[in-house]
Amino acid sequence: MDADRILRIPLLPVLAVQALHVRRNAQRLPEPIGPRKGREGHGPRLRLLIAGDSSAAGVGVDYQSQALSGQLVSRLARQYCVEWRLEATTGHTTQDTLNRLQNLDATFDVVVTALGVNDVTRLVSQRKFANLQTRLLNHLSKKLGARHVVVTAVPRMERFPALPQPLAWVLGRQSSRLDQSLQCLIKDFPGALHLPLDFPDDPTLAAADGYHPSPKAYQLWAEAVANLLRQA
Repeated sequence: MDADRILRIPLLPVLAVQALHVRRNAQRLPEPIGPRKGREGHGPRLRLLIAGDSSAAGVGVDYQSQALSGQLVSRLARQYCVEWRLEATTGHTTQDTLNRLQNLDATFDVVVTALGVNDVTRLVSQRKFANLQTRLLNHLSKKLGARHVVVTAVPRMERFPALPQPLAWVLGRQSSRLDQSLQCLIKDFPGALHLPLDFPDDPTLAAADGYHPSPKAYQLWAEAVANLLRQA
């Protein structure tokens, strides 16, 4: 058994106090203002969906143009006529996103997902997470017609500046396990691409709350997605 699982029980009082402190004192950043769908660029048609949690929604910046959606669309629009849509909300888990997309009556060429942090904090098991992600990928590829799904890695939560130790370590270990599940299950989906976010240890990559990406981090994320799609 992993060390963090063994130590979780004796550490439980400390973890509970730290989690409560973080929840009570966390800086609440709003989702950025700006359009959540549109069309941009010239060239072959590319239908793009971005779906997920607060990071997909762009929390950490003021405007959607600075967030993943705006940064990615501006890059893809150099080669394509991008018809894009953002379906993301702060606090959403994989289950929430799956529920949300069930009623979406549209088809897409490319989908980018960003999920996992809220699954970790809500204690979703590794097995359940894998099952839900499998269902989500089935829905995206079969019901929504996506040829490529860029599955963003579960963030390394031990690197979040807002999280104290040992809470950061415990959440980081679980986020790593969930991401390992992602890397395994996408092998069953030929159009799925796992996108690791191995950013450098740079304090400017974190937003003011120490939990979400900064404008610079969103820029690096968008560049990574665009590069991955060029190679697909």
